[in-house]
Amino acid sequence: MFTIGEFARHGRVSIRMLRHYDATGLLHPAHVDPASGYRYYTAAQLARLNRIIALKDLGFTLQQVQDIVDEKVSAEELRGMLRLRRAELETAMAAAGARLVQVEARLRAIESEGHMPTNDVVVKSVPAVRVAELTATAASFEPEDIGPVIGPLYDELCRRLEEAGITPTGRGVASYEDAPEGGGRISVHAALQVSAPLQEGAFRIFDLPSLGRAATIVHRGSMDTVLPTAQTLARWIDANGYQSTGYPREFGLECPENRDDWVTELQAPVTGPDQPRLRHMPVA
Repeated sequence: MFTIGEFARHGRVSIRMLRHYDATGLLHPAHVDPASGYRYYTAAQLARLNRIIALKDLGFTLQQVQDIVDEKVSAEELRGMLRLRRAELETAMAAAGARLVQVEARLRAIESEGHMPTNDVVVKSVPAVRVAELTATAASFEPEDIGPVIGPLYDELCRRLEEAGITPTGRGVASYEDAPEGGGRISVHAALQVSAPLQEGAFRIFDLPSLGRAATIVHRGSMDTVLPTAQTLARWIDANGYQSTGYPREFGLECPENRDDWVTELQAPVTGPDQPRLRHMPVA
């Protein structure tokens, strides 16, 4: 028989972990000396330990591991658990990829702090436009929260417009506002320009109000990397004595299949030192 230290070395685990497995019932020692309390294990128990380690490496909880090694899970149930775990890992990989894009964007913003060109910011009036729109709520205004919401919104809007026999007449316009429920949540409005009567139903058709004065800047590339451009615009607004009166709209100028080739104009409503701060009311 092996002492707990010897068994830990053979199993490539810590003594602390073996004690934890004993306490949870996952792997009891083959023998415990009643006088000293020393734990002893047999070579045959290495097979169970190896299976526990393999299942833990797959991301199963200790309770799931115990059910599997104790054969309380059928082969079909195990296949289902593995399929679910595969889906969870795929989701985690996609989320990690999105976070990596954001980290790179933030890194570029930090590295270029104070040195990004601002001469491409233009203050202008943005006219009203008729749009068809769907709305949903995002957890925050962070790109990693906005992206998973606005993409499906546009897909669903295109599907519903096609069903209604309405063809968009222009580019997309995304706009944002604080959600009524608060907590930092954002109402996301995905809209496409149309030429159709006003309506409510499977989607809303209305006239998106004009912006009397907007500070605008052009972003080139995927919206996953918009942060440096948005920060350039925010710094310009502050440095030139303007005040932002709402979240920037995102007007799609070019939206080819390759998202890295997108061209999007950010349109931030502003007031200046010579202009009273106005509140833009939504069109009924």
